[in-house]
Amino acid sequence: MFTGLIQEVGTIEEITVNAEGREFIIRAPNLIREISPDDSVATSGVCLTATKIQGDTFRVQAIHMTLEKTSLGTLRPQDKVNLELSLRPTDRIGGHFVQGHVNALGNIQNIHMTGDNWEIEVTFPQDLRKYMISEGSIALDGISLTIARLQETSLTVAIIPHTLEKTSLSTKRIGDVLNLEVDMMAKYIENFLRLGQDKTKNEEWTRNFKT
Repeated sequence: MFTGLIQEVGTIEEITVNAEGREFIIRAPNLIREISPDDSVATSGVCLTATKIQGDTFRVQAIHMTLEKTSLGTLRPQDKVNLELSLRPTDRIGGHFVQGHVNALGNIQNIHMTGDNWEIEVTFPQDLRKYMISEGSIALDGISLTIARLQETSLTVAIIPHTLEKTSLSTKRIGDVLNLEVDMMAKYIENFLRLGQDKTKNEEWTRNFKT
């Protein structure tokens, strides 16, 4: 579990293609002191497991399914990635609950400045629209952000200079893809309501069948 507050922007040092998918060596000179083997590290919004620590780098393995569903398959050496360690019970929840389970890829449609802030418009698959509300939470490349404006297939977030400086968003351009994770609470509510409705239908069918 994560909160979407980025702790460091890491650098992809090396990528190795293997039978399982791809192994990444990531340089994180500040965060590395807190990372141990088997720790979960959200890497641009994707929950991965640190397998080895060496100097100021750590290794993670991304399997084929992860590479297909996320933007990790497009990464190249020297690319920047947002890093966050898993939430501890004593931590402040400054963002929102983020699982590191990417729902879809978003595409940057537009970027423009409003005063000192940046507004970024991101398109998304229409079937995810039901999980979003204006002023609700969204995770883009692992960053907890608030939806400023919402349309049927796109959302707009406002990025303050601090967030731009402390994340990989400063390297993004129109046309780039972002890992998108909707608010997990919306998914749980939908599942609860759907299963409840299915149970009601099953009970009605059983009563009608017996009569």
